[in-house]
Amino acid sequence: MNPTPPFRRPALVMLLALLLLSFPTMAQQPASVRSLMSSYGFEDTIARLKTALTTHGLTVFADIDQRAAAAHAGLELRPTRLLLFGNPASGTPIMQANPHAALELPLRVVVWEDNQQLVHLDYQDAVQVLTTYYSVTPELTARLAAVPALLQTALANK
Repeated sequence: MNPTPPFRRPALVMLLALLLLSFPTMAQQPASVRSLMSSYGFEDTIARLKTALTTHGLTVFADIDQRAAAAHAGLELRPTRLLLFGNPASGTPIMQANPHAALELPLRVVVWEDNQQLVHLDYQDAVQVLTTYYSVTPELTARLAAVPALLQTALANK
């Protein structure tokens, strides 16, 4: 039994193709990755994020301009910056408990701009990853639990 008449299949395929093409930023991501939208432009988002992090006692260890790196390799990439940040007082006990957890630290956030000039911020739920995959106790990850709210505050409406 065929629920879709044959003459409608090409139209359905075209509709699905158009929908997929209209959402070029929808890429697969792990369940632990969280995405936020910024109310600000790309550079303003970076500045607000860095200010929020440093104001709350976190260190920005690196600011990697991935677009510039791509250009250096002769490739094009949308505006994309990766920030590595953290606080050794919070991260060191985690790494002492499980040295493999150092793969997740310092924390990372990527800021990128889509084709419609909307700015996105992606980060990994570090508490989920560290407790689930590295068996780090909630007591050790407790200080990291404030990071998502801090990121959201940095991107809050104008």
